[in-house]
Amino acid sequence: MTALSTLDMNAHSYFEALAVAERRALHSFFDQHVVEDEDLGYFALDEGDYNALPAHLASRVVHTVHGAMLDEY
Repeated sequence: MTALSTLDMNAHSYFEALAVAERRALHSFFDQHVVEDEDLGYFALDEGDYNALPAHLASRVVHTVHGAMLDEY
């Protein structure tokens, strides 16, 4: 039963992070990444917080939502 509980928590954590990334992407020029973490499960990360995504984070990205704001005027 512990394995199912852990799997359920990870799935919940993933979908929460995905929802945050999708909401942020609507109002950002930067990509939003869902990153896997051993302690936290999954979390959303704004690419604009870093000049270039560090390798230790880039290797754990499981999904990317592209920024939806356009800079074309």
